Amino acid sequence: MIKGYAGRILEIDLGARRHSYRPLHEETARLYIGGKGYGTRLLYDMTEPGIDPLGPDNPLIFATGPLNGSVAPQSNRFAVVTKSPLTGGIGNATCGGSFAYAMKRAGIDLIVVKGRSADPVRIEVEGDGDEVRFIDARDLWGKGTYETQAKLDKKMKHAVIGPAGENRVRYAGIVSDERIAGRSGVGAVMGSKNLKAVSVHGSRKLEMDDADAFKEYTKEVREIFKEHPVLGSSLKRFGTASIVNTTNGRNIIPTHNFKYGHFDDAMKVSGEYMEDHELVGVKSSCIHCPVTCGRDVELEGIGRVKGPEYETVALLGTNLEIGDLKRVSEWNYHADDLGMDTISLGGTLSFAMELQERGMLEVGVSFGDPAGVTELIQDIGHRRGLGNELAEGSKRMSEKYGGKDFAMHVKGMELSAYDPRGSYAQGVEYATTNRGGCHVQGASMYMESVGPLTINPQNLKLKADIPVVQQNLACAINSMVLCIFSTYGMIPKAIHDMSPNSFQYKLIAKIFENLGPLLRLGMSVKGRPMIWWEKWLTYITGQPMSSGHLQEIGARIFNLERMYNLREGLSAADDTLPARILNEPTFPGMKSGHPLGELLPRYYKNRGWDANGVPTAKTLDRLKVQV
Repeated sequence: MIKGYAGRILEIDLGARRHSYRPLHEETARLYIGGKGYGTRLLYDMTEPGIDPLGPDNPLIFATGPLNGSVAPQSNRFAVVTKSPLTGGIGNATCGGSFAYAMKRAGIDLIVVKGRSADPVRIEVEGDGDEVRFIDARDLWGKGTYETQAKLDKKMKHAVIGPAGENRVRYAGIVSDERIAGRSGVGAVMGSKNLKAVSVHGSRKLEMDDADAFKEYTKEVREIFKEHPVLGSSLKRFGTASIVNTTNGRNIIPTHNFKYGHFDDAMKVSGEYMEDHELVGVKSSCIHCPVTCGRDVELEGIGRVKGPEYETVALLGTNLEIGDLKRVSEWNYHADDLGMDTISLGGTLSFAMELQERGMLEVGVSFGDPAGVTELIQDIGHRRGLGNELAEGSKRMSEKYGGKDFAMHVKGMELSAYDPRGSYAQGVEYATTNRGGCHVQGASMYMESVGPLTINPQNLKLKADIPVVQQNLACAINSMVLCIFSTYGMIPKAIHDMSPNSFQYKLIAKIFENLGPLLRLGMSVKGRPMIWWEKWLTYITGQPMSSGHLQEIGARIFNLERMYNLREGLSAADDTLPARILNEPTFPGMKSGHPLGELLPRYYKNRGWDANGVPTAKTLDRLKVQV
């Protein structure tokens, strides 16, 4: 077995209360790395088309990669892969904390959970003795994620659900420590299996091909991160909400259910405001990560809790026209305790508010008014009253009550907090990303509109090229499994230090903007490992890894996801954006919205897909994608 892997998959049958270990397939690991990639390969091969996402035939796959279990900064996330109850297509999410590290210490690469328990159950995995215990969880059923974890064995690391997962809210997540695998409804799948928690422990060591080289290079990377303007400064000081003022200034922060891109009180929910007025105690991080992007804030009657991330302050703040960080922090706490994705929650709440504004449905909450929101969030998590409707997400609500033109989702997944009318490449990414309207499956907006080196976000140059490169890279990153923030360090300090008005900045931006196909060509070269994750993979596995290798592997994973979605009934018709985004302008001089119709054919061509968005046989053969 190549190094960096435990070499084992743990399979659990909840219905029969049985478990077994089987070897990791080495060739699959070479082709798909691990994490999301290996998990997608398993999901495709294990299931028949058309299964019920909330039925016993849908497996829930916890997956690590070869970087997990090491001390590499930002390397200890795990992936969860399943069929999504929100979209009906591929479902996946990643989560930080320390659960991935514990899985590898337990000598496990992937945990595949099949079937359904007749009663609430939790699982404990003691890796040192290969013991798997099925424990009655009726005493924990109905409890929040914080109380649940507090009652579990302290020596173990846990992945748990709250009431939202138990009640199969379609955007429920899986919580570990204070982090959440939030998107695509993975927590609802876990709840459908009557599985409350998975706990792991072990003391096995990760074997590396060149441990000395890994150790010395990791010291260098920590110094790079320490000096980097984002990883060592803005993320450390302000957290992810550091970009609130950037997105607001560039008219792309969601406001009033994405009707606008600017909110006058955005500063009051920004990372800078959080640092000055709300931050308490020591900032937190995932295991072995020096960035410490986590926040702690104080809530009256609750105490010290995790502060909200950018997506949360945008979707539960500006998008609801609420400029009150204490209220957003409160709602973030309740969503985490219930085990619920704050992006889909905020998108669904804003859709419901617009339904009420238009007289289409009485929901009891309104834009700009926090009254009733806390109670409605609780009702959603417990599927009480109207909360039962919002638990289905904005797509299903629009099909029942109307309002499809302003239901802000792609493929059933609510959009994250970047308005693509001011970030065209991000719009292409939203439309084509396999799990739906998500930004962390590519983060194209960082390359064109919110990062330190930005191009014109509203012309057509590179807008069908950047998403391909970024989606491929994200697939590889989520298969290692590494934090997407690690990619921020690719842009050197010198670029950050340049004035946007300087000649050098404008020249570099213009050169980058006109690269076109050279961008994809340059990233596809299989040369020497250059970026830290390439070197880490090489030192750990012994397999040479470069940007070209990772672009190929990422494209393989992305195309397999695409084939899964096609198999499940999704098509090119689902590669679209909400009508509001396509038709309603938000910038002076715009005659309509996002020009997706002009960019999508270019994207398909760049991907090696036909005009109907289907990967060609040549493309699948080149990438070794077996379907």
